[in-house]
Amino acid sequence: MSRTTTAADRLCRRTAGAGANRWVVLVVLCVSLLLVAVDATVLHVAVPAVTEDLRPGAIELLWIVDTYPLVCASLLILFGTLGDRVGRRRILLLGYGLFGVASAVAAFSPNPQMLIFARALLGVGGAMIMPATLSILRQVFPDRRERALAIGVWSAVAAVGAAVGPLLGGFLLEHFWWGSVFLVNIPLMLVSLPVGRLLLPESTGERDGPWDVVGALMAAVGLFGVVLGVKRLGGGGPVLSVLTMAPLAVGAVLLVVFARRQRRRTHPLVDLRMFARPAFSTAVGCIVLAMLALVGLELIAAQYLQLVLGLSPLQTGLRLLPLTFAAMAAGLLGARILRRFGPRWMVCAGFCLTAAAVVVLTAMGGRDDAGLLLFGFVLLGFGLETTLFGAYESMLSEAPAARAGGAAAIGETSYQLGAGMGIALLGTVMNAAYAPGLARVPGVPADASGAASHSLGEAYEVAERLGGPAGDALRRAARDSFVHGLHVTLLVSAALLLLGAVAALRLPRVMLCDEPAVELPAQREVERPRVSV
Repeated sequence: MSRTTTAADRLCRRTAGAGANRWVVLVVLCVSLLLVAVDATVLHVAVPAVTEDLRPGAIELLWIVDTYPLVCASLLILFGTLGDRVGRRRILLLGYGLFGVASAVAAFSPNPQMLIFARALLGVGGAMIMPATLSILRQVFPDRRERALAIGVWSAVAAVGAAVGPLLGGFLLEHFWWGSVFLVNIPLMLVSLPVGRLLLPESTGERDGPWDVVGALMAAVGLFGVVLGVKRLGGGGPVLSVLTMAPLAVGAVLLVVFARRQRRRTHPLVDLRMFARPAFSTAVGCIVLAMLALVGLELIAAQYLQLVLGLSPLQTGLRLLPLTFAAMAAGLLGARILRRFGPRWMVCAGFCLTAAAVVVLTAMGGRDDAGLLLFGFVLLGFGLETTLFGAYESMLSEAPAARAGGAAAIGETSYQLGAGMGIALLGTVMNAAYAPGLARVPGVPADASGAASHSLGEAYEVAERLGGPAGDALRRAARDSFVHGLHVTLLVSAALLLLGAVAALRLPRVMLCDEPAVELPAQREVERPRVSV
């Protein structure tokens, strides 16, 4: 066994020296990721300000936050396939342009509907940008050990974007209106366009067969239907109403038909045979579960810090900073941890550490406990990033190099789908636990209690209008109900994370060098005409 391992190590080292420009490509890919990562989190601290200015309903507020990841997840397969045909860099640069235009529309939206539309356009731009990062990374780094290091840098940059988003959003909200959190995308786009055009290599993938636009639209509508149904479950309406069950049923049917369509097609958009590999399917499931916990908890935590503890947006961003610093550290150490413990125990331990952090955070109450929040957020960030690193590395390494674009689209779809479903599902749990506490508040009219049961922000507005002892009673009841809902949501998240830890046991126990590494010289000869600067 030791001789085999040593030979594999020597083989990996021999292949590691090819392609000196691959690290320059990695830098450009990380810039692309930073653009999308910042936009995914910059809105979190602005939610109370958006609520106060535009006054969206509970469902509209969820859509404002969730439309971007949902649209992005729905269209990743579509634009990933298009990038394989016409060039990934070309689609990437078009995505930059659309991202900038949509950011301007979002910044000056006069009502919730326009903001939701602008967030949808941002999702389209994100779907054009994201598949290129992982698919090019998979091709530029054929050696698994170097690729693990590249993924560590890539994921650390994602953590930087997550850190910069709330902090930058908080700083802007201290000095400007909430629309400024979207305008920050425009200078990033202006820098990324020329840098990407000059430095990023053009690459294409397999171009066989027709482009299944019908299948892509079917998947997008199916995902929208499922998430819309889940959102309505969290809106406080009847669970078995037609408006709740119809989208769920239609969406589920469309996704089943989409899967069957892909199995029958000679050239499918999604090669479902990759899911037959336990490591690949398990890694995708782990990404969904990890993102489900991260994004939903981050949104609720931002509301808790601002509305319960009364912190400013900038203070909220600073409180969330340890979470992303811990995630950065986990990303940079990920390659070493993976070599030492292997994918199975790395991902499993990451889930368990994250679940422990979530349980620790259930001690949060109506009073500020800075030490508890610091400890919990550090554990949360390190555990989640450890999980995501191991899952992404296993997924990319399990997929054949020739199908890097499809594998990258699946990975990014699972990432965005997990984020969107996390906000919807945890928002559903949160609202279900929050509303009953305001059903009967002594001294408060029933209509006021009903209006306050939609969200904590609305409850504060109603309490301010009531004034006097009734307003104070409603404010206290709403704050206590929110904290109770937060505790319930955290416990649900911990259960899902432990489920992910059990699922991670299907991953490979050890990290092996890629088998085709000895064929790298021949691969370079084939790929050189397809990848040019």
